Amino acid sequence: MTEESILLTEIRSHVGTLTFNRPQRKNALSLELLVAIHRTLQEWGGRDEVRVVVITGGSTKAFSSGYDIASIPTQMTPELEEAMRSSNPLEFALNSVAEYPYPTIAMMNGYAYGAGLNLAMCCDIRIAVEDISVGMPPAKLGLVYHPEGIRQFLEVIGMAKTREIFLSARTYLGEDARAMGLVDWLVPEADLVSFTYSLADEIAANAPLSLKGTKRILSMYREGMRLTQARQQEAEKLMNEAFDSDDLKEGQMAFFEKRKPKFHGR
Repeated sequence: MTEESILLTEIRSHVGTLTFNRPQRKNALSLELLVAIHRTLQEWGGRDEVRVVVITGGSTKAFSSGYDIASIPTQMTPELEEAMRSSNPLEFALNSVAEYPYPTIAMMNGYAYGAGLNLAMCCDIRIAVEDISVGMPPAKLGLVYHPEGIRQFLEVIGMAKTREIFLSARTYLGEDARAMGLVDWLVPEADLVSFTYSLADEIAANAPLSLKGTKRILSMYREGMRLTQARQQEAEKLMNEAFDSDDLKEGQMAFFEKRKPKFHGR
């Protein structure tokens, strides 16, 4: 499947829309999709035409089910190899969303888990359907989530709520998701598109230099939360230990077998 078909793009009146188009995979974030997101935002960010970006899962029940591990190819294209050399493709795409020079809105048409929710948290505003379902399941799978992603939650909802979300690995529905700060607005499904684009048009009508300058100043505060190189290396070691553990295998088996995992801490 081509980049053009898995990510639909549209620009209208200074509002750009990115629509995930992998309904058969519940809009899981494949390597190709992540690279397409990054490339599109890099292109749009290089000029001042797109002053608001709306990111959505389209008309399906899924905003994004998370990172698509099954999509990792045995033979990668030159474009993917280039992206892999410079950064983890997931972090690459997430940072492209977070660092876009103008405001971004996640129009959450359906459930968002794992990296899918993480991507929404990188947006400046999150608007969701009333029956939204969201969660961060790494602890149930035996994984240690990457520190950059955890930082992106900390920026939005603070330490206490980030601790609960990652340590409990709970699923949050509707009003509970809003109470946790995971979404900003809950609207009826029939009103999601009109509500989102009304706000997007309102923002896009503001002074471009004000939007861009304010977004940049807000980003300056984000930079103070990054780990030192030593702490980053320690975090990567913890991630690798979990990735090589028996608990990860058990978590994966339990997920596919639809049962509770039996972890042993090794």
